[in-house]
Amino acid sequence: MPTDLSPTARALRTMEILQTRPGVTADELAACLGVTERAARRYVGILREAGIPVESTRGPYGGYRLGRGTRLPPVAFTEPEALGLVMAVLDRQPAATDVDDLVGSALAKVIRALPERVGRQAAALREHASAAPDPRSARPDPATTSALVAAIASRRRVLVTYRSESGNEWEADVDPWAVVVRHGRWYLLCHSHRADAIRTYRVDRIRAVQQTTRAFEPPDGLDPVAALEENLGTGWEFPTRVVFDAAPGEVTPWVRPPMGRLEPLGDGCVLVGSTSNPEMYAQEWLATVPFAFRVEGGQELRAAVARLASRFAAALADRP
Repeated sequence: MPTDLSPTARALRTMEILQTRPGVTADELAACLGVTERAARRYVGILREAGIPVESTRGPYGGYRLGRGTRLPPVAFTEPEALGLVMAVLDRQPAATDVDDLVGSALAKVIRALPERVGRQAAALREHASAAPDPRSARPDPATTSALVAAIASRRRVLVTYRSESGNEWEADVDPWAVVVRHGRWYLLCHSHRADAIRTYRVDRIRAVQQTTRAFEPPDGLDPVAALEENLGTGWEFPTRVVFDAAPGEVTPWVRPPMGRLEPLGDGCVLVGSTSNPEMYAQEWLATVPFAFRVEGGQELRAAVARLASRFAAALADRP
């Protein structure tokens, strides 16, 4: 914590810590404030003198906490916190430089609520920084995302209406385990009762969410990010099977999780998975792997690779 803060600023910071970490001990509070334990107790005393109820409990499980019904002051950011927040927003939402953008208007309100010195720096950063949009990112509907998160928190099964990239639409009865953000795209990791398997759905392609009264329990020790990476390459419309003439250890760095599962096969290895977009699988993924391979399945991927090979061959053909 900055050492040049006034006693008032440190007292407000003390109040913020008590709000976010009820039961914090005096030595933990001192470490957060960057002061001695005695000074930390003094800031607690300042809050009590101002009429803010701070309860304390002795013993190994004791600590400080705010009394019930305490009215807190507006949120206060330090300059590094405010600038870090603006940078994080612009990094993921380049359009936030525009006040007409949904996130941009929210960010403008946050900046206006900041103290003048901090707000001036944050506003300058927002005004003069530029961010290139990520063509792979996809912003889901906030209401849809909120409905999914609410179902995850209450552990209630949902009925989702989903539309694939090819335009096919269906309904699925799923247990929503987690929402995972990966490379600018939002995914729902869930168990599909229709398929009786783990599925990953793009949240921006979910057209409707209906929470049911049926409860569920997520798997013990679930790692949402690892589970998403493992399952991105399964459950799609078109099966894929690609054999490489190289050891798994050599091929692994070139294989992205959505491409499928890599397994040993003789002196080489085989990549088994599925895709909803064979053209993208061939052009953006397989074409970058620097090893000889054979596409043994399925038909759609073989056709996409054949079209890509024909295009490249035509690019090298001698013109009359």
